[in-house]
Amino acid sequence: MGVTYDTGALIAADRGERRMWARHRALLARREVPTVPAPVVAQSWRGGGRQAQLARLLAGCDVEALDDGQARAVGSLAARAAASDIVDVCIAGGAIRRHDLVVSSGADGIQAIAAAAGRHLEIGHPDLATPTLRSAPHTARHLSRKQRLAAGVRGGRAPRPATDADRPLAAHTGPVPRPAPGYFDHRHRPE
Repeated sequence: MGVTYDTGALIAADRGERRMWARHRALLARREVPTVPAPVVAQSWRGGGRQAQLARLLAGCDVEALDDGQARAVGSLAARAAASDIVDVCIAGGAIRRHDLVVSSGADGIQAIAAAAGRHLEIGHPDLATPTLRSAPHTARHLSRKQRLAAGVRGGRAPRPATDADRPLAAHTGPVPRPAPGYFDHRHRPE
């Protein structure tokens, strides 16, 4: 089971809400990359340097583009659900397709769209404690270094053991080799 973020989750992260960031870090630590549909980014992004936290969160997410086939599926689902909020339909349609948990502050509209499709979605609130998620091998996605750093997740490769070449010169023991007598004589002869 993966995770899809709604606009409410992005707004909570942008405000610096601790529980949302704890949830996000926990997901990344388990190598689960949350999905954010592109219309959700459009709905929450206002630009400028004031959204540094949101940019940091999005660096640790997979932003799902809305291509022609998905746009038509979203339109069909919106017609079946008689929904006018295309962003909520994108969230519900993608979460149904991927079998994701949806992190949202407003679950009613998304649940109604899922019900119209004959499905049920699990909804988690951004302010609630981190849920226990089952990680199936087919849903675990590897994180890039950029995504780990953006989320503040430490780890990765273990540091390599130190070798003699890595130690400073003063740490070497033993005699220092000296040049043979007369080695410098050819350069510094008085004339």
